Amino acid sequence: QVQLVESGGGLVQPGGSLRLSCAASGDIVTIYNMGWYRQVPGKQRELVATITPGGSTNYADFVRGRFTISRDNAANTVYLPMDSLKPEDTAVYYCNANRRVPILQNYWGQGTQVTVSS
Repeated sequence: QVQLVESGGGLVQPGGSLRLSCAASGDIVTIYNMGWYRQVPGKQRELVATITPGGSTNYADFVRGRFTISRDNAANTVYLPMDSLKPEDTAVYYCNANRRVPILQNYWGQGTQVTVSS
């Protein structure tokens, strides 16, 4: 069973920065596709950024150039440094791990709240 624990959320002023961390149980960050998603009340969860086992990254247009997904293989941790934060970035941010081979597996963390407000 994969466990994902997010941390690093909080309250920040517009234009500020935060760094989210996702600590994974076991040696999975180089085996699973890892990603960050976010959700606000009343809306669907949306993709923020992903990183494949090969290191390829993908970003939603609304965070491109401001957020950077990375991972530390030795620490089994995925990071999401977030710069130039905007009020519309306010959401609960979730870490995700998934793969299709050998079987379909999809795991979520409990989420961490990010609030951007003055």
